[in-house]
Amino acid sequence: MIQDSEQKPPGHITPACIDEQGRLSGFVHSFEMGSAVDGPGMRFVLFVSGCQFRCLYCHNPDTIKLHNGRVMTVDAVLGEIAEYASFLRFAGGVTISGGEPLMQAHFIREIFYLAKNDLHLHTALDTQGFLAGHLEDEWFDDVDLVLLDIKHIDPDKHLALTSQPLQPTLDFAQRLSTMGKKMWIRYVLVPGYSDGFDDVEKLADFVAALQGVERVEVLPFHKMGEHKWEELGFTYQLKEVQPPSPALVKRVIDQFSQRGLIAC
Repeated sequence: MIQDSEQKPPGHITPACIDEQGRLSGFVHSFEMGSAVDGPGMRFVLFVSGCQFRCLYCHNPDTIKLHNGRVMTVDAVLGEIAEYASFLRFAGGVTISGGEPLMQAHFIREIFYLAKNDLHLHTALDTQGFLAGHLEDEWFDDVDLVLLDIKHIDPDKHLALTSQPLQPTLDFAQRLSTMGKKMWIRYVLVPGYSDGFDDVEKLADFVAALQGVERVEVLPFHKMGEHKWEELGFTYQLKEVQPPSPALVKRVIDQFSQRGLIAC
């Protein structure tokens, strides 16, 4: 069900951050150059800080708190990207991830605008879409591709897994479909949490009904971020959970493929 236009969207977007010289700024966690898993081709990935989800399997819990990041101006970020622009223009593009980028929507939109129109780069947004209800369609004009993370299709299980409601993400997926925006759907496969056969069937049906889905990425759960939870003093609840077997990963990929979706 699409969200009632009279309802207030959930969560909140951080007000625009302006530094002492009046420049639009944001909280940045890190950069990665050469990623081949965050959009088509080779990507420059900007990881920003701040997220309203508390996913049990999060491998970057150090990005959860907004102010854990360092403050950077839009121009400073564009300067980092520009160093690789001539290569990225032909080999890939720029992806903004997190954390959750839409928490800093004003900052992110300006980066996308300049990356697209000044540097002429392909742009991708990695998001769970929870805050998208606060944004007009025009916000996404300079986003070529949305990497949409759908954590679970069952509302109760989604809430238990992420601490946030599911519906805003589904609403955003349907909105992107209506807009004709290209999407890659991302689904983290966690044994005992997101591997239920019927749940995957329901999710596959939902995704197959969307327009613009170019592929579905089934991402096997891993524990590479466990040490970060311990270092931050957080309780990691998935200590006993092991990565999914190759057979389980194949089963889930096949469930999406059977709907005519490109899944990997």
